[in-house]
Amino acid sequence: MLRALLFLALPLCVTAAPNVLFLLTDDFRPELGCYGSSALTPNLDKLASRGVRFENAYCQQAVCNPSRSSFLTGKRPDSLRIWNNSVHFRERNPEVTTIPLWFKQHGYETRDCGKVFHNWHTKEHGDPRSWSAPEFLHYANHGDDVPQVKGDVPANLAVLSPRNYGQVPLDECRDVPDEAYYDGRVAAEAIKTLAQVKDKPFFLAVGMWKPHAPFNAPKKYWDLYQRDKLPKLNPARPTGAPDIAFHESTEILGPAKEQKPLSDEQIAEMRHGYFANISYMDAQIGKVLDALDKSGQAANTIVIFFADHGYHIGEHTLWGKTSNFEYDAHVPLIVSAPGMPANKATKSMAELVDVFPTLVDLCALPKPEGLEGTSLVPVLRDPTTSVHEASFTQHPRPAYFDRQPSGVPSTMGCSVRTGAVRYTEWRDWKTGEVVARELYDSIKDPTELRNAIDSSELAAEQQKAAALLKTKFPVVKH
Repeated sequence: MLRALLFLALPLCVTAAPNVLFLLTDDFRPELGCYGSSALTPNLDKLASRGVRFENAYCQQAVCNPSRSSFLTGKRPDSLRIWNNSVHFRERNPEVTTIPLWFKQHGYETRDCGKVFHNWHTKEHGDPRSWSAPEFLHYANHGDDVPQVKGDVPANLAVLSPRNYGQVPLDECRDVPDEAYYDGRVAAEAIKTLAQVKDKPFFLAVGMWKPHAPFNAPKKYWDLYQRDKLPKLNPARPTGAPDIAFHESTEILGPAKEQKPLSDEQIAEMRHGYFANISYMDAQIGKVLDALDKSGQAANTIVIFFADHGYHIGEHTLWGKTSNFEYDAHVPLIVSAPGMPANKATKSMAELVDVFPTLVDLCALPKPEGLEGTSLVPVLRDPTTSVHEASFTQHPRPAYFDRQPSGVPSTMGCSVRTGAVRYTEWRDWKTGEVVARELYDSIKDPTELRNAIDSSELAAEQQKAAALLKTKFPVVKH
């Protein structure tokens, strides 16, 4: 009965409920060829040629657990009360609906390969109710990605790594097959799973771990790049930016007290490794997309690709995520759907919290109550239109406040990105008082190198942005 109702609700050109291939990656700012980057991403570029590329998509918080909890439930971090990596979203929201759970409840086979929810380390902290079968490679950690090969492990040709990242060097270049690391095994499992579910309506989530650190793609992906030809790094802090906008880059560089200055050669190797990770991730996604084409289901499958948040690789003196800067907030988002335009780009603002209502809309499912995003289907139909005036991102200070004795942040940074500017207020957590502000000209200063908070030229845009900010981040005392 359910499938019959779904069929009646779909366009006449579609003969069955559309499948969903949900492709997710980690720590990936929009470094793709189709976004104008020198990164080599032929498979994702091909996907973009089949769908709509969102040039202005933004995460709701630039760290894994809050971002993933947000877009998988369609609720903002403040609504979930999840702002760090140590609190599982169900601890505070036991009955909240997730995207895969909703699809499962409406007749879909829902399967998970790789990192989709945050990488909780025990099954008790996963979300088994969301899936039709146990998750694959979900209960693992980035620092545990030791190369798995038969015989001796080839030598590490990356020799400048400043520290270990868990069990492996931060930089690792070994001549090993793709399947030696997590993402190669995720791709293989996704292909196997696709063969199992292709004859029924499916929601298949495939979560790649890269380009998240460690920078340990197989050697052939390092070999794609000539180090001195990579984009030049400008490590400058924005002039006039408040100290609170920055962090100590501890995820990548280690505890602040133990950090040592990086040499130019170390910086170059780490940036090289990030681009190698990108191409490795792209190749694994290409394998899954090829399997979809061969399955006979591509014409009736929605493919969505995006990242949980962006990343700094030395810009603004920062490494990693956990800021409100454009490098961390801006993400790639590509949607290819049956009956929708292909090879299009849109400058329409989009938020990751929009993913849930968009997929529900595309699949003609009922809409769950309480979703805080907006369907992007109108933009998919007409990429010149828009459904948002702005996008919103936030991040607390300290960046990992859960490591503090108090267990609560001291300050929350609330940021809004309009078509013209990024405006950020840093608010005292207890009183709501604004303790610092930032304003960046997104047209003339896209890499955010000057805090223009006192600019008379941008006064009108600042006033508009400040008013928009209060619509999503009303002043609250805690």
